[in-house]
Amino acid sequence: MDRREGFEPFAAGAASHLRRTAYLLTGDPHVAEDLVQDALVALYVAWPRVADPYAYARRSVVNGTRSRWRYRRRRPETSVAVVHDDADPGADTRTAPPDATDAVLARRVLLDALATLPARQRAVVVLRHLEDLSEPQTAQALGISVGTVKSQNARALTRLREALAPDGDPDAARLPEGQRS
Repeated sequence: MDRREGFEPFAAGAASHLRRTAYLLTGDPHVAEDLVQDALVALYVAWPRVADPYAYARRSVVNGTRSRWRYRRRRPETSVAVVHDDADPGADTRTAPPDATDAVLARRVLLDALATLPARQRAVVVLRHLEDLSEPQTAQALGISVGTVKSQNARALTRLREALAPDGDPDAARLPEGQRS
């Protein structure tokens, strides 16, 4: 059987889901795309030996993200504002104009809060709650114990509640009215 025969349908179906996971882990759509491409290349090479291609690809994305976190810790990035000829040179042009919809605002608030978490806590929250993996599956994907998943998840959720709480009230999140649960 040709390697591409099974790989191409899998890659076409799984790429968007893997991109979402990578984006939630990194917060950068371009880096997420690179991580998914790297994971799919690695999967293609290992395709004949892989029993669970989605788990393999997800683990590759998580490992790539962890490598990026390690790299960024060693070499912090410096922000460079892009200035257009017609723009005010002192203005920060990196941010897009705000979108007025509640859903976009809620997503942005949540992503900003998620970005404040340490790398391991963020990975646990993304895999447990957004990818809907069980604690053992999350532990396996991250190469940590189930107990560590539980403790990191509890700490992360506490930090997210605090980050989303207006005026220190963790019972009220800063999400728009229609988005609160």
